[in-house]
Amino acid sequence: MKHFLIYTNLHKDEGLVLTKRIQRYLLDRGQRCSIRTGEAEVQEEAEDADCVIVLGGDGTVLQAAGVVREKRIPLVGVNLGTLGYMTEIESDSLEQALDRLIAGDYTVESRMMLYGRVTFGSGKTVENYALNDIVISRIGSLRILGFHVYVNGLFLNDYHADGVIVTTPTGSTGYNLSAGGPIVEPGAKMILLTPICPHTLNQRSIILSPEDEVEIVIPAGRDGRLQTVEASFDGGNAVTLSTGDRINIVRADKTVEFIRLNQVNFLEILHKKLSGS
Repeated sequence: MKHFLIYTNLHKDEGLVLTKRIQRYLLDRGQRCSIRTGEAEVQEEAEDADCVIVLGGDGTVLQAAGVVREKRIPLVGVNLGTLGYMTEIESDSLEQALDRLIAGDYTVESRMMLYGRVTFGSGKTVENYALNDIVISRIGSLRILGFHVYVNGLFLNDYHADGVIVTTPTGSTGYNLSAGGPIVEPGAKMILLTPICPHTLNQRSIILSPEDEVEIVIPAGRDGRLQTVEASFDGGNAVTLSTGDRINIVRADKTVEFIRLNQVNFLEILHKKLSGS
């Protein structure tokens, strides 16, 4: 690697103290190193970057992943907050990690993404990608929502819930986990479907093949009432759907590449999270 791009969360690294420390270390060893703090800036600078070093937490990594997915530039995260699932490097072992990046002493792990296409009753469509999850949830009032869910064109179930989460293995430790869904090793290939606060006792998460297609149709509410929901991609890029609209979700043809230095693996992080240590 010769050109490193640092993407920093300014709220996590005030004054760019750690960011500039990384930059100096790389420049002193003959590497190119650029600093960017905004998504648009990263998009412009990433054309010839060999690696994006992300300083922040899992949310910052998600932002960076959305920016570089078209370019397949590998990411590596530096943890600046609580123990995260996506950040590989701790600040106390920073220089050692940078030396390994310069020397090429690492592996690259591909993470699957989701592609979602919203089709409105008018025929207009909106599409986007997600590394973590696509969440369809209510807007405003606390009414129970109804969803018609199909898999590969076959009817699966009517859900009555606060929402539905469709997630990747990477996103299994996010909203899916809070909603009672299973934890999945992030390198696995599958699609998870988890209802949010289902209003029956027998509705649980469903694990699907990565080749499956999930379709969620928004029906009329009780007494024919108009239902309005929101589909969000990785917690942002929200799209409003109403009765008669639908969203189709499949495994994306794009991936996000994560650099693995084997300093902190997923099971070690999971152990610390579960034990509260």
